[in-house]
Amino acid sequence: MPEPKPAAKKAPKNKDADKPAPKEEPPQEAPTEPPKEEAPPEEQTPTTEEPTGIFLKRPESVSVENGNDVVIVAQVNGKELPGKPTITWFKGKWLELGIKSGARFSFKETHDPANNVYNVELQIKKVVLGDRGDYRLEVKAKDMCDSCSFNIDVEAPSQDASGQSLESFKRSGEGKSEDAGELDFSGLLKKREVVEQEKKKKKDDDDLGIPPEIWELLKGAKKSEYERIAFQYGITDLRGMLKRLKKAKVEVKKSEAFTKKLDPAYQVDRGNKIKLMVEISDPDLPLKWFKNGQEIKPSSKYVFENVGKKRILTINKCTMADDAAYEVAVADEKCFTELFVKEPPVLIVTPLEDQQVFVGDRVEMVVEVSEDGAQVMWSKDGVEMTREDSYKARYRFKKDGRRHLLIFSEVTLEDSGRYQVMTNGGQSEADLIVEEKQLEVLQDIADLTVRASDQAVFKCEVSDEKVTGKWYRNGVEVRPSKRITISHVGRFHKLVIDDVRPEDEGDYTFVPDGYALSLSAKLNFLEIKVEYVPKQEPPKIHLDCSGKTSENSILVVAGNKLRLDVAITGEPPPVATWLKGDEVFSATEGRTRIEQRVDCSSFVIESAERADEGRYTIKVTNPAGEDVASIFLRVVDVPDPPEAVRVTSVGEDWAILVWEPPKYDGGQPVTGYLMERKKKGSHRWMKLNFEVFPETTYESTRMIEGVLYEMRVFAVNAIGVSQPSVNTKPFMPIAPTSEPQHLTVEDVTDTTTTLKWRPPNRIGAGGIDGYLVEYCLEDSEDWVPANTEPVERCGFTVKNLPTGARIMFRVVGVNIAGRSEPAILAQPVTIQEIVEQPKIRLPRHLRQTYIRRVGEPINLLIPFQGKPRPQVVWTKGGVPVDPSRVNLRTSDTDTVFFVRQAARSDSGEYELCVQIENMKDTATICISVVEKAGPPINVTVKEVWGTNALVEWQPPKDDGNSEVTGYLIQKADKKTMEWFTVYERSRHTHCTVADLIVGNEYYFRVFSENVCGLSESPGVSKTTARILKSDISLKPFEYKQHDFRTPPKFLTPLTDRVVVAGYSAALNCAVRGEPKPKVVWMKNKMEIREDPKFLSTNFQGILTLNIRRPSPFDSGTYSCLAVNELGEALAECKLEVRVPN
Repeated sequence: MPEPKPAAKKAPKNKDADKPAPKEEPPQEAPTEPPKEEAPPEEQTPTTEEPTGIFLKRPESVSVENGNDVVIVAQVNGKELPGKPTITWFKGKWLELGIKSGARFSFKETHDPANNVYNVELQIKKVVLGDRGDYRLEVKAKDMCDSCSFNIDVEAPSQDASGQSLESFKRSGEGKSEDAGELDFSGLLKKREVVEQEKKKKKDDDDLGIPPEIWELLKGAKKSEYERIAFQYGITDLRGMLKRLKKAKVEVKKSEAFTKKLDPAYQVDRGNKIKLMVEISDPDLPLKWFKNGQEIKPSSKYVFENVGKKRILTINKCTMADDAAYEVAVADEKCFTELFVKEPPVLIVTPLEDQQVFVGDRVEMVVEVSEDGAQVMWSKDGVEMTREDSYKARYRFKKDGRRHLLIFSEVTLEDSGRYQVMTNGGQSEADLIVEEKQLEVLQDIADLTVRASDQAVFKCEVSDEKVTGKWYRNGVEVRPSKRITISHVGRFHKLVIDDVRPEDEGDYTFVPDGYALSLSAKLNFLEIKVEYVPKQEPPKIHLDCSGKTSENSILVVAGNKLRLDVAITGEPPPVATWLKGDEVFSATEGRTRIEQRVDCSSFVIESAERADEGRYTIKVTNPAGEDVASIFLRVVDVPDPPEAVRVTSVGEDWAILVWEPPKYDGGQPVTGYLMERKKKGSHRWMKLNFEVFPETTYESTRMIEGVLYEMRVFAVNAIGVSQPSVNTKPFMPIAPTSEPQHLTVEDVTDTTTTLKWRPPNRIGAGGIDGYLVEYCLEDSEDWVPANTEPVERCGFTVKNLPTGARIMFRVVGVNIAGRSEPAILAQPVTIQEIVEQPKIRLPRHLRQTYIRRVGEPINLLIPFQGKPRPQVVWTKGGVPVDPSRVNLRTSDTDTVFFVRQAARSDSGEYELCVQIENMKDTATICISVVEKAGPPINVTVKEVWGTNALVEWQPPKDDGNSEVTGYLIQKADKKTMEWFTVYERSRHTHCTVADLIVGNEYYFRVFSENVCGLSESPGVSKTTARILKSDISLKPFEYKQHDFRTPPKFLTPLTDRVVVAGYSAALNCAVRGEPKPKVVWMKNKMEIREDPKFLSTNFQGILTLNIRRPSPFDSGTYSCLAVNELGEALAECKLEVRVPN
């Protein structure tokens, strides 16, 4: 315990006694002197040590009065800790105070971020005597741990010492004036003696720091309850406590009021009910129940019951508020107990699920528990998440019945991590992956060349239909007007310019909001100059392949729109014809069509497909000639999904995923793969890689053993990501067990070896199917299996081994995941029988005479040891036992001696011999088979005098092979011949029978008794004892007749009652009087007459008034009037009828 404890006990006993005095305040004995010149006494000012370790301020020991509040404060240096600390308060060495939170114990923890200091506080409201003792504060932060101890001393409320002395120092004589009578010094002397005894008792109790109330509790408890009481009240020195109890040898003072007290402590689960019961010596004594010092009133919550001398308090539907100290007071005596309300374990019904979201999304992580309003703790990457930090981290907690939610309004990249929710009955984990939003451009805007008064349309398509954006011309934002229209429909963004003018020419750019991305195109204004050409021109194809990969080759992404505008010239205007391969294509409507204009021919594909790939030819003709051009259209697409996706092997938290490349790569080489996994039954997939993975074998890690998973793979090329592959079959990460433990050799013979071992330390979710045993010669490495099928027990005998060989053995555990690491014997085993000297292990009960009754079976099991198997021989008197009477069975380790029905002839000494070659061991077993003894002989009446008779007999001829332990003597009157026992277990062969009736004649009989009981038949006396009459005269005694008449008097008065409406009630009392009094029942001083609701009974003075199904109108004052000719008596009580809520 800490040093300041003695000083804490001498703190002033007032309301502020639990607060430490300021260090600058001088002692009260010398207020005029400065505090620097005179140091305070050691008894009053404890020496404070400099704080070391992680504590800036350690908790101080305090002394507090019973019923007051106490606050313990400490400070922890956060600079010395690697993370946020976990604060735990203990009473004694093991009892954690956190289970009492919310009752009288409250905890507070604050953090000063400027100085990185944690302030912790423990508050105990209305302390009781059971709170005194040693306490401990423990601080943990990752791998750091530190603790410090302090003491709380609870004392009785202080009184004015002078007032006690003056009250004790008073004059004798009641009802006299203050000056009358003599001074009474005895009261003061007794008080001083009591004070001295209390000081001495307190000094003795301070030896171990254990309160006297707990000593009294220990003295009255059983030895088996010492450890529980020590754990409950924080007693750490168990050896000192036991020595003190052994040294005391004080008898427990019997309580005058209680015949049975409350147990030291009770425990109940929250929501259940509990009964506290005491038994009092006098049922008329008043009794009161208290909770934390406050009297308990009857209600639907607290129900009082009186059953004889038992008084029962029933607490219904216990809550954490009922976790308190209870006491019951009867007269001047009290007994205490403490009730602990235990929270039932909160189980997780629906666990967390992994989630993959984008920055800015709303996220709800939901878990469902088994109890409404249960407390759960959220943590991220092992760090607890609190409401104080929620404002900085932009998250909040929500409770919806049994559902608990962790909500992020807008997640950020910092919110990624592994989240865990914990209850007192389980936990669940899940990963939250946050990614940056990536906007994909599905269709870029293209350069336009338009003529005056034409319409210019810029169009683009992006992947997110919610994305907005702005249009710019030469860096200046374009605003809508009568000629300019800006539209946003789904994923398409359009800029339409009607009646194009020369000033509209320039660079146009579309910038999506929130993304570092821009799409640009150029608008070229075409001026039309009309010239007259009087001569013809041959047709000419002006082909421009934008995005071409080779000469006259165009690459288009599947699903995109392709518009191939081919400018043609010639005079007169030529006629254009399109061919796909060798077939003429002339459709002007549909997905694939041709659009003709005077100077341009356009080939349009709305949504390109793989079938559109091929060579296209345009042929233009006019009277002046013709021109031909070929274009090869190549359609590229995302690849097909990967094939043959499967899991080839699994481990404790990993799995190997293998797949085949897709058959069709989409026209572009596959650059890599993306993998996803999910728990079976869940709908949330979690990405395993963010950068494309080039191989076709992937190892997935950080999985939970025993949980079913599924995986799928995406193929990636320059165009995009394929559809997902078929999900793998559900698989479970399971690892083999660890190696078996403590492999040892149990037995060795010339051809066998018996091995035994213990199960592996780690078995895992796959369980264990059994064990395989293998062996090999000392210089060989070829292991031979000893068993083909796994054995379930931790032991095996390897047979058919070569004699004399030195062999190594090993054992492996097998489960669904495969074989474990082997457990190998450190040394080879020599296959050779070990000679062990024979030894008989005779049971303790056979080391003395073994007694059985006639007809009972004799079954003796005697173990022995010895190798090789010894030879066992049973003999009786040097002759082998008769096999017709005795059945013998012998194994390698024991022998059985069995007789089905014992007879007297089976008695005797039997010798057991266990022999191996010239070594042997013997044991002698003495068996005695007994039965009931015969009757005594020669029972005679030797002498008769007065009302006495002397009876003698001789022992029985047959004692039943057992000593006669006594005799039973009975007598019978000759007239009735009814037998009555006179003596039992008489050791002598004679007895004197007294108090016989004069004038009667008696027979006597005697039974003999041994270990089997009384003899079957008695020995009966042949002669009788005759008691003769003598002259006796009776002189009558003269006495005065007693007057038994008494006025009525109530022996048991009426008691106040509180009953529940609708349930029958009864008022009871007892009255005595002679002659028998007349009884009248009244309610509110009005006689109760012929009312069917009331029924009164009088049974031998016990009066009962039964009230059938009372209502609140039946409340009032009930009285019972008893009247006879000598007087009358009245008893009253109050009845309150309550309506249940």
